[in-house]
Amino acid sequence: MELTLNPDLLQWARERARLTRDDLAQKMGLVVKRVEEWEESGKIKDDWAQRLADKTHAPYGYLFLQSPPEEKLDIPDFRTLDDRGVGGPSVELIDTLDLAILRQDWYRDHLIREGFEALPFVGSISQTMPVLAAAAHIRATLHLGTELRSKAKNWEEALRTMTSRVEEHDILVMRSGVVGSNNNRTLSTDEFRGFALADEYAPLIFINSTDFLGAQMFTLMHEVVHIFLKASGVSNLKDTYSSDHRTERFCNQVAAEALVPAEELRHAWLAYKHQQDPVVALVRYFKVSNMVMLRRLRDLDLIGQQEFNRRVAQLKALFAAIKQKKKDEKKSGGDFYATQQSRASKRFTRALVASTLVGETPYREAFKLLGLKSTKAFDGLAHELNLR
Repeated sequence: MELTLNPDLLQWARERARLTRDDLAQKMGLVVKRVEEWEESGKIKDDWAQRLADKTHAPYGYLFLQSPPEEKLDIPDFRTLDDRGVGGPSVELIDTLDLAILRQDWYRDHLIREGFEALPFVGSISQTMPVLAAAAHIRATLHLGTELRSKAKNWEEALRTMTSRVEEHDILVMRSGVVGSNNNRTLSTDEFRGFALADEYAPLIFINSTDFLGAQMFTLMHEVVHIFLKASGVSNLKDTYSSDHRTERFCNQVAAEALVPAEELRHAWLAYKHQQDPVVALVRYFKVSNMVMLRRLRDLDLIGQQEFNRRVAQLKALFAAIKQKKKDEKKSGGDFYATQQSRASKRFTRALVASTLVGETPYREAFKLLGLKSTKAFDGLAHELNLR
């Protein structure tokens, strides 16, 4: 059956998925002229319309609207690009946020049903609070001293340890570089680095794991500050430390102080400043990104503006080269069950699997929330969690 749809909707579905006409034609196994005809006339067969919706990850029903919908995120958007607001969110960001909200809703209901109380630290700071006091409060509440990172063997261990500590205090932390469990739908750090869903029972942090480990450390702490402010939001931290948004600027400043306390950095500088490259040594000790360390050193007048500018220029060139190299490299699948727990939060995964095994949550719902497709995968995950 041939349909006559608004051509603008067909073009909207393609552009929403960040695809050119050539890209879409290739995905659908068609010549590009067919896509051009659809977007000019609006005439398309029903089965092709369904395939178009599938390939662009657009809700099929949306294609029958009179005009393209204006999609907005369900939380405040703090993303910036070159001192401007960024364009509309990609379908990958929308779907990632939607899944996180579904998971949070399930976990919140689960906690309330089990009799858990609201978390007192959610909303325990405000933007009128001094940065040093806010950072000290967060470190004391979550027991996030710098020794956790300085004693770690490598960056991955440091981030994993920090994540575990945050989750021990009932904050869900999800680290993923793809939408759900779909390895073909990668997330872009140019669009967003992370987001926070503040809630008194089930606060949630999402970190884009395609980012550098040092940057992920900062994103984790940045989103923790959002939770303590009780201020949900999505961030891309374009300049890592500065922002035109008042909330983002405060979160950046508190996160930097929490990760690299000023007093501790001054003492460490005295110990490391005579080394060939003290910045490298400090970065390894505090396990933060080079950019954050340079910003902290400049703010405390431990290095001059000229030195800061020189190093930042070098870093930007290096980051661009590394980013391109990472794109070109093929990654192995890794440990499926470890990856699953990281992507969905180990705390959330354990609670959902346990609830499903005792019959409180239907297997169908659990599969959807975890992104699993088979009972075998679910049983393997349960075994990995020592729940079977």
